[in-house]
Amino acid sequence: MSKWEYSKGLHEISGGVYAYLQPDGSWGLSNAGLVTDNGVSLLIDTLYDLELTQDMLRAMNTATQTTIMDYLVITHANGDHCYGNQLVKGAEIISTTACAEEMLVMPPEAMAQIMAGAPQMGELGQFLIKCFGRFNFQGITLTPPTRTFDKRLELQVGNKNIVLLEVGPCHTKGDLIVILPDDKIAFAADLLFIDGTPVMWDGPLGNWLKGLDQILDSGAVTIIPGHGPITNQAGVRQIKNYWEYLAAEARKRFDAGLPPLEAALDINLGEFAVWGDSERIAVNVDALYREFSGDTSPGNPVELFGRMAEVAKRKAG
Repeated sequence: MSKWEYSKGLHEISGGVYAYLQPDGSWGLSNAGLVTDNGVSLLIDTLYDLELTQDMLRAMNTATQTTIMDYLVITHANGDHCYGNQLVKGAEIISTTACAEEMLVMPPEAMAQIMAGAPQMGELGQFLIKCFGRFNFQGITLTPPTRTFDKRLELQVGNKNIVLLEVGPCHTKGDLIVILPDDKIAFAADLLFIDGTPVMWDGPLGNWLKGLDQILDSGAVTIIPGHGPITNQAGVRQIKNYWEYLAAEARKRFDAGLPPLEAALDINLGEFAVWGDSERIAVNVDALYREFSGDTSPGNPVELFGRMAEVAKRKAG
């Protein structure tokens, strides 16, 4: 699907545009980006802990001699896209208004506390350790955005035009995508999980589908997902197909009165079953069920991770 090797580290996509990739793209192993031109630089997201972020910044410095970032764009509030912010000193940190608010919900010290208690949480704790045990949440200071916007923001990085488009709430409350129209490149953040199962913490699904259409309509031919290998428009359409299929299957079971966990276990994912982290179907079905019923309240993270742990256990068994 892509001419770029899916290997850890920095990959030049076009002149002055780079993607930093973290295989295999599973829980917490997110991608980031760098745009640099005429002495101006913009970083797209940091990583889940300080060591990972420092390694990335060192690789960027080695490849581009970029020592200071002028801008840091945070695509959404999940920690694997913003917990390393404190290391990007002096940058103007930009996000949507909703993202900035949501960053306060799960600060790094809260994540550190959860993981410290995970060994005493039984099967749920073991699932959390499997997902997040490789990361070090100690010593991280929440570093929020210094500039927020709604809907659309245009930036200039040297001679490069950058368009930030708010597409949330969908994956999270404040998602944005980054478009480089002249370079025909898009950083899709977590609207795209390539070779991995996407996860919808918030919804509604219509916003996610609209965001995918905005990527397609942008004319981007090289698209960097939030997780997984670099892709193209075919990868975007594949995620659309997943959501349309899952929504139809979930609706059948909702109408039949099947509880969301049982529906998640009952749905045959077909061609999408080979994607990693397929237990995320439990979160996705829950979000769809809430949408079908008109319930706008957020899902319960503890309950949802418990359901994923149950789905993973039953699939393994």
